[in-house]
This record gives sequence, C-alpha cells and structure tokens, in this order.
Amino acid sequence: MKFPVVSSNRHKGKTLEIDSSKEVITLVGINGEPMGSLAWDFLVDQILTYRKPQQSREARSEPRISLSIRVKYHTPEGTQFESRAGGIGGGGLFIESFTPLAVGTKLAMEFTLPESPGEWLSAKGVIAWVCPKADQYTFSPGMGVRFSDIATETRNRVLSLVHSVKGIPSDEPK
Repeated sequence: MKFPVVSSNRHKGKTLEIDSSKEVITLVGINGEPMGSLAWDFLVDQILTYRKPQQSREARSEPRISLSIRVKYHTPEGTQFESRAGGIGGGGLFIESFTPLAVGTKLAMEFTLPESPGEWLSAKGVIAWVCPKADQYTFSPGMGVRFSDIATETRNRVLSLVHSVKGIPSDEPK
C-alpha cells in the first residue's frame, strides 16, 4: 500500500509504502527513491515510549504547583541521584531526569522547600509515570513520583505551600 504525504509541508510529495508481509514501512522520496525503512517493531516501541501517561493529568486528587526545588533520591539497590523537582503537590512530585527510571521503581527521597532551602524533608515514593522527553506539560524529561510514605507534618508543609501559591484556603489546624 502507498500513502502520499499531502498535508505536511516539510514532507509533501514523499510517500509511505507499507509492506505488511515484511512488516516494514518505507519512506520514498519525491523522485521515487527509497529514503529509509523502519520495522513495525521499532515503530511500536517508539509509540509506546513516547505515549502520554495512561492517567489523565486532570485525575490528580491533590493540587500541585510548578516549582523548582532540589531533590536527592536513591533506589532500593542503592543507586543515588541528585536532581531538581519541577513540580510538587500533596500526592507527589515530578523529578527532572534525562534518564528516567522505570514505572514502579521505589525511591527514598529528600527534598527542600523554598522557605527553608537548607532543610531536607524525607519521603518515599513510587514512579507512577515517565515523560521521556519534554512536552506541553513538562518542560523537561523526567518521572512523576507518587508519595507512598510521607510524614504528616511534611505533607502538611507541602500542602500549605501549594495552597498559599494557588490561593486555596488551608484546612490545616492552626
């Protein structure tokens, strides 16, 4: 089967040829010359790698804010990392990373908040989703970490910060 490229200005005039018996897609140039081929396996892997997370970003039960804070984390195997979190909320945070870890990986973390940048707060989490490249929601690649164990006081401090930035009245007792 042949499919001409007609609406993409950069590639108008080229053709995609699909060979289902070989499970290959070939890009053919304007003059009919083959420009390259990809196996279906590779295309499927690319689609799965760059798809949006299953969970809708609107499905969060906790408010969050975009905020750059320092974060240190390590895996159960003991591999340690230091990075930046690009967002935080009562349910978790987004750790920026060019080599995000796999969904389901458990992490022990320490992070700072702007009002006390020298104080490290501890929590544990699980990687809930991965963004392998920057997109319209995240300005850098990384991983969304859902808190699995966080002290009530630490969570309340995170929520207080989020509520103050968003202008949401806090339910926290005074």
